[in-house]
Amino acid sequence: MAAKRKLPTGIQTFRTLREDGCYYVDKTGYALRLVQDGAHYFLSRPRRFGKSLFLDTLKELFEGSEELFRGLKVHPHWDWSVRHPVLRFSFAGASFKAADALEKSLDEHLRKFEQGIDAVSDASTLSGRFRWLLRELHERTGQRVVVLVDEYDKPILDAINTPELAEDNREQLRGFYGTVKDADAHVKFSFFTGVSKFSKVSVFSDLNNLTDLTLHPRYSSICGYTDADLDAVFAPELEGLDRQAVRRWYNGYSWLGEEKVYNPFDVLLLFEQRRFKAHWFETGTPAFLIEKLLERGVPATSLDGMIVTDSLLSTFDVRRMPTATLLFQTGYLTIAEALDDEDEPRYRLAYPNHEVRQSFNRNLLQAMTPETTDRLMQSGDLRRFLRANDFRAMRVLLESFYSSIPYNWHVNNNIADFEGYYASLFYACFMASGLDVRTEDASASGRLDMAVLFNGHIYLFEFKMQKGEAQGAALAQLKEKGYHQKYRYLQQPIYLIGVEFSAESRNLIGFDVESARSS
Repeated sequence: MAAKRKLPTGIQTFRTLREDGCYYVDKTGYALRLVQDGAHYFLSRPRRFGKSLFLDTLKELFEGSEELFRGLKVHPHWDWSVRHPVLRFSFAGASFKAADALEKSLDEHLRKFEQGIDAVSDASTLSGRFRWLLRELHERTGQRVVVLVDEYDKPILDAINTPELAEDNREQLRGFYGTVKDADAHVKFSFFTGVSKFSKVSVFSDLNNLTDLTLHPRYSSICGYTDADLDAVFAPELEGLDRQAVRRWYNGYSWLGEEKVYNPFDVLLLFEQRRFKAHWFETGTPAFLIEKLLERGVPATSLDGMIVTDSLLSTFDVRRMPTATLLFQTGYLTIAEALDDEDEPRYRLAYPNHEVRQSFNRNLLQAMTPETTDRLMQSGDLRRFLRANDFRAMRVLLESFYSSIPYNWHVNNNIADFEGYYASLFYACFMASGLDVRTEDASASGRLDMAVLFNGHIYLFEFKMQKGEAQGAALAQLKEKGYHQKYRYLQQPIYLIGVEFSAESRNLIGFDVESARSS
């Protein structure tokens, strides 16, 4: 087995990574392909997915740092005698919540570039100075300029709760980025990265020659690690770890390529700490997303399995942020399946892996309920009772959970109806406990509310909101529709569980369980 190397945790500088002898998943083949295929590109990926490192790799490549690329895919195919001037803008480390923050940041970038050539433009605008720099660098070096922009959207996203400022920043960036096209004769290559994919008309209308790589199958693994990458590059680190658990916890992101990918940050922290935990998720709680879901009354049960169109995934702007688009672009949902459609591509979205599924629902559950519900998630009782098929104890646990919720709590969370709110809580409890939960599973006879596959057993749930006493209607529907027939092929015990809520008591009044064998 190969010797262990230094883990590149937190390293976003290609030179440092190579000179320090770190593990490196070779992405330079993509860089070569980009130059061969075109000149101007855009890529959207969630945070901590390796965008900054790839951009820095491009910088060193175009600057001709040959010594850093020896042994990598690009090395024998690159003309190392040619060196291009590179202008790299990075908005990652600054805050843009103040009205003049963007203007100051752009001025600092341009001033640094001007100092690098010991000359100052007499242009009166930021775009004018940028245009002058492109022309001046081309004339001085005889080579066209490479423009790299990291986190192009951060000035907009930082101000998203102040729409007027966000729109001002968007307009300023639109004009500034448009300079790249205006000065095309002086630009060899440009690459823009960000978390969000704003609609082209809102940010890049003046730069409409960009090739969008976000859902391009040939570039789906341009950021992130594949299974093959882990086995080939990180084999020494995998020793002693449950390989299947690594996949279940962290693999699963898809941008239409044949292979799914891992978030590099998760993998590196796993190798460093030797612990399975929500490494990526814990670096940025999605408070804004959770608030939006509750504000819009989106049931938790509707998230996993959303069907969206290709155009919806790109419909993102300051005053229009569809729920599915937000969740997809930030990495909390990914493409699980591309659906055939002659009119427009459609996709089924799903949580990418165990980390995101469990952690997101824990955050959602905490936001939907008082702090007193924390014990339900942390105790492990739900899993323990389910493992023992102790349905009586499970019912008592859930009744205790629901009774801890204030009478009007659902009003504060804006879920459209009682049944939707209480079903969402039920679903989030199971998801937050790390269980394999499937919602609204379709069959020939209709759509099942919830299925749980656990410990070699299958549990099928149907929810009903009742006025008055429990009527057994939920269990009756399960039996009538024959939802369990779909799962017979698994040859595992199946339980039908009808759950009924009371509109008056805001709690469970029915929890009927029956084995599918007797149905």
